[in-house]
Amino acid sequence: MSLPLDGITRRQLLVGSASATAALAAGPLLASAPPTPRPPGRVWDCHVHLTGVEGTPEERVRQLLKYADRVGVDRLVLSLGCTIQPDPSPEQLRQANDEVLRAMRVAPDRLFGYAYLNPRHGEASLHELDRCVRDGPMVGAKLLTAVACNDRRLDPLLQRLAELKGVLLQHTFFHAGGNAPNESTPAQLAELAARHPSVPMIGAHAGGDWEQGVRAVRSRPNVCVDLSGSDPCAGIADTAVRELGVERVVWGSDAGGRSFASQLGKVLGSELSEAEKRQVLGANLERLLTPVLAMKGNKR
Repeated sequence: MSLPLDGITRRQLLVGSASATAALAAGPLLASAPPTPRPPGRVWDCHVHLTGVEGTPEERVRQLLKYADRVGVDRLVLSLGCTIQPDPSPEQLRQANDEVLRAMRVAPDRLFGYAYLNPRHGEASLHELDRCVRDGPMVGAKLLTAVACNDRRLDPLLQRLAELKGVLLQHTFFHAGGNAPNESTPAQLAELAARHPSVPMIGAHAGGDWEQGVRAVRSRPNVCVDLSGSDPCAGIADTAVRELGVERVVWGSDAGGRSFASQLGKVLGSELSEAEKRQVLGANLERLLTPVLAMKGNKR
């Protein structure tokens, strides 16, 4: 079903997203299904993992690309490897990044990557930044829950990332029952951003509790939020754009833990204008990645 970016009704959104989600669940039966018409404009996903699908890194990313093709997602930024380690050792960091590098080689014209880092292992993380970003094809860093992101142990990593003009994707959450140990909040990301204003940062999941999350980073112009990882409830894209400005909202899916279709619904079903939807779905991330890609001589 073809869904226009502007003027979409809630019923059209639900029908279209349900159809796309059902198609994703069908797996191998999709081989004979016609492709879903692509949304207009370039769609870049800032937040994708190799989990939720099976096989080698190469097999996993081929499945993800097949699903992305059906709903019109052009480019994916991968991180964390095939098994998510919340507090990885240096050896696990290297393995996770090696798996992402292997996956990226499947479609280098469509796949980017973030180097997974752990500030508990500063030297190993600096080495991974150099190996994967300076000397490799990756475009930034991913931090999860090993250390809260306002911890001073992040500073050397962010200083190096600034030199490389890379982007930081930081997991953020406000849990109603309290966060897990060392799980970062958007407020803590705002502290980090104040210390490193030249580093573009993305607060993943808009903080989970997105009404609170977007306001927590509002004063820090180098912080964007992504819309990934939650159910496609109404209002998330509209609120983020209203509070931060359209240029500070980027689209991500959190695939394979979530479907591309359900996460696209957050933007396609919003009250944003067609131009704003295009900006959130792709143009903003493309702008954030332009400096690091230019350093690599990559013209996209």
